[in-house]
Amino acid sequence: MTLSPPLAARWEALLAGLARIADVHPDALLASSMGVEDTLLIHAVAQLPRPLGVFMLDTGRLHPETLAMVDVIRARYGIETRVVHPDPQAVQDHVAAHGEFAFYESVELRKACCGIRKVEPLRRLLAGHTAWITGQRREQSLTRVELPETQWDDTFGLQKFNPLAFWTTDEVWRVARALDVPYNPLHDRGYPSIGCEPCTRAVRPGEDPRAGRWWWEQRDSRECGLHAGNVRATGTPGVRPRAHLSTDITETSTS
Repeated sequence: MTLSPPLAARWEALLAGLARIADVHPDALLASSMGVEDTLLIHAVAQLPRPLGVFMLDTGRLHPETLAMVDVIRARYGIETRVVHPDPQAVQDHVAAHGEFAFYESVELRKACCGIRKVEPLRRLLAGHTAWITGQRREQSLTRVELPETQWDDTFGLQKFNPLAFWTTDEVWRVARALDVPYNPLHDRGYPSIGCEPCTRAVRPGEDPRAGRWWWEQRDSRECGLHAGNVRATGTPGVRPRAHLSTDITETSTS
């Protein structure tokens, strides 16, 4: 399968954008939950003359299929995904105090679990770095409808890049299939969005792609803390996203 001219142009623009990020922020790290957006970005990073680090947050509750993707990426690209774990004592204390499945009881307890298993390990990892890269897209959820391609991350105190922000699901999959990008087999089982096993379910045909993430909560609370700025920036549900923002890496890197 070959890329159509518009998709080929999108792909080349993605490669050019990532190359600029790597030039300005050679210490930038690519976050991967091993969803198709992330493996597409890994495929792109593997083409760059200047390599970038890739990491995955292993919360201790991931699907076996997600964990297995670390070996798939290594075998395909020779890239070692840095696997970051939460503080085991903090996890043990939280479970002892609230129970193994306390996240089902309230948003506060769910965010506390995410804070221990995701936010704190990410804060520890990003300390001293100047930028990180995510596979977030505007189309994914209400909390991301105004997602920019480039932003200052107040939560972690560094530059944040979302190079797929304006890509559609169809574009991601068409490019991934055309380039034979490896992807998590959970996608074939109805998981468009992949997270921790007890907090992620398959979605029904026609259902919102993020409906399987923290499905017991209101739609506008479904962020784990890694992207807390999305919740603050979200406008009225259904609002038309703002116009395409500048992706001039050189200018934004000094924010």
